[in-house]
Amino acid sequence: MRRPLALVWLASFLPSVVRAGVFTLSELDWTLTNQNGSIKIPGSVPSQVHLDLLKAGIITEPLLGINDFTQRWVINDNWTYTADVSPITKAITKTDKTLLVFYGIDTIANITLAGHPIAWVNNQFQQYVFDVSEVIAAPVAGNTNLTVAFESAWYYGLNASTRPDAETFPRGDDFEYPGVRNWIRKVQSDFGWDWGPAFIPSGIQKPAYFISLSSSPSHEADDSDAKTLSSPVFISETSIDIFKQGYVAAAQGPINQAASWVVNVSLAVHSVVGATHPTLTFAIPELKLKSSPVTVEAITAPNASLSTPTWVTASWSLKDSAVQRWFPSNLGTPKLYNLTLSLGLGEAQAPIKFQAQVGFRTIQLIQTRYPDAEVAARNITPGDQWHFEINGKAFYSLGTNIIPFDPFYARTTDEQVRWVLESAVLSGQNMLRVWGGGVYQPSTTSVAITPNYPPHATDVYSFYSVCDELGILAWSEFIFSDDLYPLNDWLIDSVETEVRQNVRRINKHPSVAQWAGGNEIEGIVQGQNNSATGLHYVNEFVTLFQDILHDVAYDETNSIPYTDCSTTHGVLSVDPLIVRFGNATPGEIYGNSERYDYAAADAFSYSTYPVSRFVNEFGFHSMPSFYSWEEVLESAEDFSFNSTVVSSRDHHPPPGSLAWPNPNAAQGQGQMTSAVELWLPTPGTSDSNQTFAQWSWSTQVFQAMTMYSELAFYRRGAGLPNNNLGALVWQLNDIWQGVSWSSIEYSGRWKVLHYTLTSIFQSVVINPFWTAATQDLEIAVTSDRWESVSGTAQWTWYDWTGKTLNTTHAKFTVPTLNNSVLFHQQGLSNILPAGANATNAWLHLNLTAQVEGKTQTNEQFFTPVSLASAQLVDPQIELTHEGGLTFTLSAKGGVAPWTWLDHPAGTVGVFVEKTSGLPANGFYLLPGTDRTVTFRLNAALSRNKAPDPGDFVVRSLWNNTHV
Repeated sequence: MRRPLALVWLASFLPSVVRAGVFTLSELDWTLTNQNGSIKIPGSVPSQVHLDLLKAGIITEPLLGINDFTQRWVINDNWTYTADVSPITKAITKTDKTLLVFYGIDTIANITLAGHPIAWVNNQFQQYVFDVSEVIAAPVAGNTNLTVAFESAWYYGLNASTRPDAETFPRGDDFEYPGVRNWIRKVQSDFGWDWGPAFIPSGIQKPAYFISLSSSPSHEADDSDAKTLSSPVFISETSIDIFKQGYVAAAQGPINQAASWVVNVSLAVHSVVGATHPTLTFAIPELKLKSSPVTVEAITAPNASLSTPTWVTASWSLKDSAVQRWFPSNLGTPKLYNLTLSLGLGEAQAPIKFQAQVGFRTIQLIQTRYPDAEVAARNITPGDQWHFEINGKAFYSLGTNIIPFDPFYARTTDEQVRWVLESAVLSGQNMLRVWGGGVYQPSTTSVAITPNYPPHATDVYSFYSVCDELGILAWSEFIFSDDLYPLNDWLIDSVETEVRQNVRRINKHPSVAQWAGGNEIEGIVQGQNNSATGLHYVNEFVTLFQDILHDVAYDETNSIPYTDCSTTHGVLSVDPLIVRFGNATPGEIYGNSERYDYAAADAFSYSTYPVSRFVNEFGFHSMPSFYSWEEVLESAEDFSFNSTVVSSRDHHPPPGSLAWPNPNAAQGQGQMTSAVELWLPTPGTSDSNQTFAQWSWSTQVFQAMTMYSELAFYRRGAGLPNNNLGALVWQLNDIWQGVSWSSIEYSGRWKVLHYTLTSIFQSVVINPFWTAATQDLEIAVTSDRWESVSGTAQWTWYDWTGKTLNTTHAKFTVPTLNNSVLFHQQGLSNILPAGANATNAWLHLNLTAQVEGKTQTNEQFFTPVSLASAQLVDPQIELTHEGGLTFTLSAKGGVAPWTWLDHPAGTVGVFVEKTSGLPANGFYLLPGTDRTVTFRLNAALSRNKAPDPGDFVVRSLWNNTHV
């Protein structure tokens, strides 16, 4: 019986035991050597050099101590992976054709097989398919080795950037390894960034395979013999693009939401048999929907190389009502379907069958001008729109930014990534921005429904499929960041292949929100205009990001919008795309914004926040927790806020060179220090470890406070003339244990900020808006719902002993994507309760609303002066174990601002409130109002899977100055 080769997800097999169409290179015995042969150790695939050196005991964990400095010698060497492939090639019939497939190589490498040169590769973001049939049939002098010889990316970059014909750039040194990353199609942050280390790894970082194809019938032996399974076809790429009939994404016209759905499929087919009239059949089994066979392009059996595929394309039309829509989780249900595809090659061959999960949604990034009538009717500031619409409806984008999950891609795991994405959804986020200096986040392969074929993985973890499942949008970017890029034929050719492959791969995921050309480059090129260079760099930017990448992206997708840059001043035209740059009308609003201000005095000053349609980056850095420092600090003297090792892990501002420790770290350390000293009690106790722990935690409290203030301000903008419809915090995840802007630490431990996001990201929130200069207080309810929301609110003044000073109640109704102002008063004497003073009074705000038939609550806190000046009293917190991992917190003495419960070392999880089930930590604990929380352990990520309840620790701001 004919069994086709199928693309399937995540498993492996032993090629020496099972003969089949797919042979993984992971099972081969690899050797890793350096250039002079002084190091020779076992290697592995997928892996990277540092990881194999670690496994062999040559180096210690790269993230320990100062290893990011002491292990620089690894970067400076050239490394070669070699394996004897005869266990595979002996199992391949001589009449079979064989492909060598790499799903990712990092980055500059020469590949040889059986003594023959195969290719020189130079792009980490491409997959490679090589026809090696003749090579393995004619080894040189009996050579049976596959060799991948890596060149140091650092030295390659130095060579490329100093060639006589290399373009010169006015940009100075940046981050750690300066001046080379824009010449290499590699993760840009591998060369250092202000939140992470610079290891510049190399290796075969994704799975790789031999694929054998046979035109002769295959058979299955009995159980006592090896199975002989083969296929005539390998499908190296699959693009599934789902959009509304009649819609042209590049033109950004209105979408007819009642129009039929178009499911457009393109397959890259490598075949050893021809098919004059092949067909593609579509089906969604759970809906009992199936198309008639659609005739596709003829497939001609190659006379020469199989490396170049035949592309076949077909479309299927479905009525709008045939399927349910996919929505982000906070706006609806992320509905997914199993789309089954069957490629028919004629009666002589069984069909090639596989399936993929897909969703049906429309997504638009609206950048056109607000009509004058709408400006007048809604009192909107004139200018361009800049917001997303899902299924025809504008919504507020709430979320964060994603960076690489680990300095070494090959050791990133599904469990690690899923936890970060689940944490984002738990905190109420509906959008993540996949930052353009990192990686193209992975998809999954199609899932086979044809039995008995060995599955194979194309990546080490999944990202977009988890986003699809959880219901979170992924703003995605091409990998260009914070630099000027040389415009030459090599770059254009390499990038075109890279972009086409990644857009095709990711098309099918309903979670994809847009493609941006890169990160922050539009603003950089504008800054290079001068009398000497004129518009040279702007013109290069236009060529690459406005023209080439735009056209390549829309060549491959009609469902995903494109914009030139992550932060942009908007467009003069959408079709054709013409970037606005500085062509502005005073008083109008265009594009989207960022905000970074490290002056602590500006933290809560609304006049320093951008008035924008969308703010896609804003943040403030903080320390990781004491628990994370324990993972990497190796000496007792290191456990100090400004110790050499701690400071060496503050790369803000970056060194701009290989100087170590970072000579600029004092600036970043000083910014955190001044922020804590200005706004919180300055940590200082008789216990040095506690003082260090309180300093680390206090930087997180300040980070949470300032991000809360910005988020409240931006969200309020949805009901103001700027009509702000997006706020994405920088950043979500960490790449190591060090100073960063993240809300989740490298281990998966939530920072204070992440719990604060859980509160401020609720769909209906109550916020105080305080302008200290004018002593102006406004209390408003903001709603992101598409329907009007009604409820009740109250705000209560307390002193720091917990005594109630007064309480106010109010009812409210908030229109869609809008605000309702409940209180507005000026002057502390009018705002504070009678007899109270600003240092001994604080305000607790909460609301109750009905959302989709369910009760939703929200609480926030306000102090009219800095907590450094507050007359705090000993809260005398008692922590009572209620069984399992449930705890009750009680304040017996006074109010405990920012009460924080820490889970033990080696554990990952989240504290949730008993009554609501929502994440809860970092709250104000009142005498007489106990809080009961349960720690939900993530057993997959926790080294300590049975934590002792006695190891849970509680702290508050009182502990900054008291043991």
